[in-house]
Amino acid sequence: MAEIEPLKVVVYGGNADLQTSGGEDEFVALAGNGSTDAAQEDNADLQAVDAEGEFVNEEIRFMEPVKGMLFDSENDAIAFSQRYARAKGFAITRRTSKTAGENLQYFTLACNRQGKAQCSTSSRNKSKQNPSTKTQCPAKLNFRLHGPDKFCLTSLILEHNHDLSPSETGVIVCRNKTTGVSAKRRRLESSGRSEVCANNAQAGGFENPQLGENECTDNSKEETWLKFSAEDTHVLYQYFFRMQSKNPNFFYAMDFDENSRLRNVFWADARSRAAYESFSDVVKFDTAYLTNKYEVPLASFVGVNQHGQPILLGCGLLSNQNTESFVWLFKSWLACMSNKPPKGMITDQCDEMQAAVEQVFPQTYHSWCLLSIMKKIPEKLRGLSKLEDIKFTFSNVIYESLTKGEFGKGWIEMISKFGLQGNDWLIQLCINWQKWAPAYIKDTFWAGMAVTKERESEYALSDGYVSSGTTINQFLEKYSKALRDMAEKEKDADFKSSQEVASCITHYDIEKQFQLVYTNKKFEEFQEQLKGKIYCYPKLVKQEGTSYTFNVAQDVKIREQPLTLDFCVWFNGDGCDVKCACHHFEFRGILCCHIISVLTLMKIKEVPSKYVLQRWRKGLERRHTSIACSSDENVNAPIAQRFDVLCKSFYDVAEKAATSDALFESVMDGLAQLKGKVKAQDAALNTSGHASERQDMEI
Repeated sequence: MAEIEPLKVVVYGGNADLQTSGGEDEFVALAGNGSTDAAQEDNADLQAVDAEGEFVNEEIRFMEPVKGMLFDSENDAIAFSQRYARAKGFAITRRTSKTAGENLQYFTLACNRQGKAQCSTSSRNKSKQNPSTKTQCPAKLNFRLHGPDKFCLTSLILEHNHDLSPSETGVIVCRNKTTGVSAKRRRLESSGRSEVCANNAQAGGFENPQLGENECTDNSKEETWLKFSAEDTHVLYQYFFRMQSKNPNFFYAMDFDENSRLRNVFWADARSRAAYESFSDVVKFDTAYLTNKYEVPLASFVGVNQHGQPILLGCGLLSNQNTESFVWLFKSWLACMSNKPPKGMITDQCDEMQAAVEQVFPQTYHSWCLLSIMKKIPEKLRGLSKLEDIKFTFSNVIYESLTKGEFGKGWIEMISKFGLQGNDWLIQLCINWQKWAPAYIKDTFWAGMAVTKERESEYALSDGYVSSGTTINQFLEKYSKALRDMAEKEKDADFKSSQEVASCITHYDIEKQFQLVYTNKKFEEFQEQLKGKIYCYPKLVKQEGTSYTFNVAQDVKIREQPLTLDFCVWFNGDGCDVKCACHHFEFRGILCCHIISVLTLMKIKEVPSKYVLQRWRKGLERRHTSIACSSDENVNAPIAQRFDVLCKSFYDVAEKAATSDALFESVMDGLAQLKGKVKAQDAALNTSGHASERQDMEI
């Protein structure tokens, strides 16, 4: 037999570069988006994803296995084979291998439908046979040791005797955006198949994750798949299918392991995706266990709207809480949100989460949930005789320290006083002060979500909706209820802010300024600071031209003990710039009582717009309020009904217009004209409406 000339293959995280030894012909296939001379025409309808997370008109092509490929290791050979199998639309399994001593000599990777069909019976119903997926498929790849540690692809069979279902990537992502994806969807629907199947048919390049008992094997020690029953998987898929049929902007992604078992799931409805456009500054990531039976970590992404209410921005189910799972979930969520990362993200104190955040959101401010840290004190410090005193001192050091220096000093004194030097948990907290201590994070805007003494739990989806006994079916019902409740509360708050005006408690013009523009909830928070002004005593300590430095003494009570705290406030008359050492405005977006006391002392009647945040305004335009919740069976709101009809109509037009440059330009020109006509007609209707109101008043 002629000697095979090796072809060098380098694999990076499942991506492959193929290089011939001659150096003239070089083929590259990166992240599934490169191409080779052997690219197949049947991939023409698949779509690539660009840097913005949108589908573009480029073919996804993959590197075909070539006889003589040389891999640096066994793992590299397997990673390349898995990527190829997923791109083609089948799953692989390891069939044979041989070792000499401790060294592996050769191994074979075959299509997992190789083997004879063997019908097994159900454990519950002995008369009912379970169908088999085996078809005696001949497809396989044979690898042999080449040199001391490399492996060469010595022989291969690429033909299958069953249908294949190519997928866009290693995960199934359902987001109907372009003609190519829609064409694929139409082909699947016309053949009675869906991109994710609830039965034993293959779809999206993977088998149904719920295998029969005789076929479900795992050689790893750690279970890394969702332990759902077939009924649970069916319920989950049917929910996704139903929601996406109502609104094509419903997004979901499914992750499978090398044995084609469902590992992780993520989804977000169209309303959540639109809400993120308005409230992408701060996101809280929360996890809770969905059931005791399955031990499935439920993950939720939660933001906060202009009323300070939680808004759901996506959900996920994870096989476990390791870094790999969190990275997959964060990347899926980021793609869902058009690759726009949040400015700030709050998570629990967790090394795996922190590693994932640093990898996926490198430019995002990351903090730990302080309330969860406080709740861990009894567990982490149990057995200590002075636990209550420790908790009180711990709270004082955290909440009453104005500067990093004060916090550090208080922390050291607490550790020394109670002899806590050897506690590993406290050591980790000490190392990561910048992640959670208010003195360190208060100069960053967190929309009131990062540090809350009592009410932070309201931002968790699990609060009030999911308990430890909730099943998958019950969870989907409660998830739908959570969406409806959040939408209804936002609608009620919008109505009250537009129709009800909270009374002013002082005669200050500044208060009237915020009364006119802020939502009722945020105006109440401003008034709380305004009330606190009566306990503040500003004193000028330095003046240089138009720059002033004040010391504001504030009377407070801690455990009924009266104390006086001093705060430094800087004020500049040029532009009315003001800043307080407490950083309340930077942290929550509401002016503090110390600043208010200085502004009133300086006779300021109106604060600059930079201190009146857009995100707290009652007139804030938000696209998501026109989108019905995906859970709504019957949407009665006329605006939501009209919006839904318009979106579906525009979607059909977009599909056709995307097929050519000429159609695209024609539609864009038409849209520009249509926008002008709608704007003019809307202005005319508003003018007519105001005239009618004036006539009613005159009558």
